[in-house]
Amino acid sequence: MSFLVFLGCVVLVASSGAVFRPGAWYRTLSKPAWTPPDWLFGPAWAILYLMIAVAGWRVWGRAYADMLAVAMAVYGVQLALNAGWSAVFFGLKRPDWALAELACLWLSILANIVVLFTIDPLAALLLVPYLAWVSFAGVLNFTVWRLNRAHP
Repeated sequence: MSFLVFLGCVVLVASSGAVFRPGAWYRTLSKPAWTPPDWLFGPAWAILYLMIAVAGWRVWGRAYADMLAVAMAVYGVQLALNAGWSAVFFGLKRPDWALAELACLWLSILANIVVLFTIDPLAALLLVPYLAWVSFAGVLNFTVWRLNRAHP
């Protein structure tokens, strides 16, 4: 399968962030002083999405048939959960639900790392920065939720 297919998949996932944008509601929320500036999220996610695409593509070309189905299923689940976070946090304006969704995303990324490592260790290592970023995002999501529990 072409790398462009994997790149297209992650671009589709990334489009959730373009559809469900932070907007005025997010700007009114209390956020911790250590919240990254808004301009940082685009470049950070662009790099992470590229690494996610490369990881999937590498595994596609290296996995035996019996492991390929498992690897692509786990990969697809994390992509779906990734796309869902923006819809829940920004679209539904539910940081509490988004935190639960993010916990599932975190677990799915960890599962990806474990499964992909058995096929292609480099592909698994490409997902480690993604796990780190989502870990940081989880702490940020939790803090924003805690600071704004009474926010409409």
